Amino acid sequence: MATNRIDRVPGRCALALATLLLALPVTSPLRPAAAAGTEELNAIVAVVNDDVIVNSELQREVAAVIPELKARGTPIPPAQVLSKQVLNRIISKRLQAQRAKQLGIKVDDAALNATIAKIAERNRISVEELRASLEGGGTRFEDFREDTRSQMIDGQLQRQEVLNTITVTEPEIDRFLEKESGRLVERSEVRLQHILIAFPDGATPDQIQKAQAKAAGLVRQLRGGADFAKLAVANSDGQQALEGGDLGWFKLAEVPALVADPARTLGKGEVSDPLRSQGGFHIVKLSDLKGSEADVVTQTQARHILLRTSEVLSDDDAKTRLAQLRLRIVGGDDFAILARSHSDDTGSALKGGDLGWVSPGDTVPDFEQVMTALAPKEVSQPFKSPFGWHLLQVLDRRQADTTAEVMRQKAKDAIRERKAKEATELWLRRLRDEAYVEIRLDNDPE
Repeated sequence: MATNRIDRVPGRCALALATLLLALPVTSPLRPAAAAGTEELNAIVAVVNDDVIVNSELQREVAAVIPELKARGTPIPPAQVLSKQVLNRIISKRLQAQRAKQLGIKVDDAALNATIAKIAERNRISVEELRASLEGGGTRFEDFREDTRSQMIDGQLQRQEVLNTITVTEPEIDRFLEKESGRLVERSEVRLQHILIAFPDGATPDQIQKAQAKAAGLVRQLRGGADFAKLAVANSDGQQALEGGDLGWFKLAEVPALVADPARTLGKGEVSDPLRSQGGFHIVKLSDLKGSEADVVTQTQARHILLRTSEVLSDDDAKTRLAQLRLRIVGGDDFAILARSHSDDTGSALKGGDLGWVSPGDTVPDFEQVMTALAPKEVSQPFKSPFGWHLLQVLDRRQADTTAEVMRQKAKDAIRERKAKEATELWLRRLRDEAYVEIRLDNDPE
């Protein structure tokens, strides 16, 4: 994910500063080194609508990206290419910020503080410990705050402009499950096949390049329908070559580190890209997989009466009214009739308060805690949730296999994620196509 830092010089101020520098009279052909450095840092490298990006911002971003590339093992491109790529990313961020401003999208300090508190909580540290960790690593906490605010604004913008328009149909889910259900299974074991194209210790660049080209050619053949076992016997330098490269079954946690990612992400029958190690290039096929057992949960059939508090109905009043209704129910009055007459949950009130069969996680924790503690036919005491005050009765419980339901929801989420990526890319391109963007990088590779 891109590392986004916020420029501390507002766009218009930067433009005014750059214009002022250009307007200053040149009294000597030899300017002082400090002045020349300042001018270079504040040189405009891009104009984005009525805003500008200055060289100092670009250089900060480039400096932040290089450690990320090194950590991922990605070769660092030439300086001009890297600067151009980073500049395009800054332009994309700037366009989104401008669009969010047009739409009035903001993130106030309260929401920002809550998000930062959640970040700290996920890392099992306090906010103060998070601050100390960031500043100990050379990142100002205020920079982190503003970067987080920017990401929150971008998220709101993309939800409003793109994600909320995405739909997934039942036929799309059916087609996905037919072709790609293996990707959704919670994998417990995988069976792998393997081809190794080795190169010697101290291999020359030419030897490495030839091995890589051979591996890439084999991948093309395999994806074109070639038999993996036959190619392994004929080409692999691995110890299992004569077994068709079959490595057998692995528990997912015991898969060798080099092939851990393909083992988790490849679909059944798919082949990885060549994976380089110190000894050569590896090709892996996920020939089979075993999933976790059926997803069996305890479901509860329940009904409730809800009273929402307001200016005319206090917490005490709501609790008292529900306590009176409970006495009537325990005394023999029909729960369903009272729910139709008194419940503020209009959706369930028409059905006598019936919520149907409820799975774990379907309701808020306060409600689920009370529901779980009740025996069948038992009526709760009045209790409060974020929605108001409830009177709850458990009717029955059952064990239900929700595997198919869970798989359909996973398929829906996967389809939505794919569509979201495609739609977001198109939207970002459209933002740029509709904007005025002028790049002023020296020696632009294009």
